[in-house]
Amino acid sequence: MDFLRNNLDYLVFGTLGLMSFFMLWFVIERYVYFARVRVQDFDHADSLNVALTNHLTVISTVGANAPYIGLLGTVLGIILTFFDMGQGGKIDVHSIMTGLALALKATAGGLLVAIPAIMFYNALLRKVDVLNARWRVYQDKHQEKQEHQPAHETL
Repeated sequence: MDFLRNNLDYLVFGTLGLMSFFMLWFVIERYVYFARVRVQDFDHADSLNVALTNHLTVISTVGANAPYIGLLGTVLGIILTFFDMGQGGKIDVHSIMTGLALALKATAGGLLVAIPAIMFYNALLRKVDVLNARWRVYQDKHQEKQEHQPAHETL
């Protein structure tokens, strides 16, 4: 119990920090890739979509799971507060409220990681849709050009 009491914040916020690092890394990577990608270089819509959605799963996973990491920290903090109350034999309102307030900061941390992750994920999905639409427009124009070219007769 002492290990958990002494290291709970480090474990929870370290995990959230690591998740934030990977999320931001892949967000930056995707924005750089989207700025440089040439949709004309892709022959098939599925290969373009696979290239565009690469690493988006990591971003959405961070957004979906960061609140749970924070909630886990909160639950463990509350358990530690109740354990300390049970071991002490006395009920001190100030120590209980302090323990509960400190436990809730883990949930706040999880939300602070999740909200931007979901916002970035949705923005990147929108960019994927735009790039897929640009590819379809390019393909339609390319096909029209081929249809309007005169056929050459072979001898």
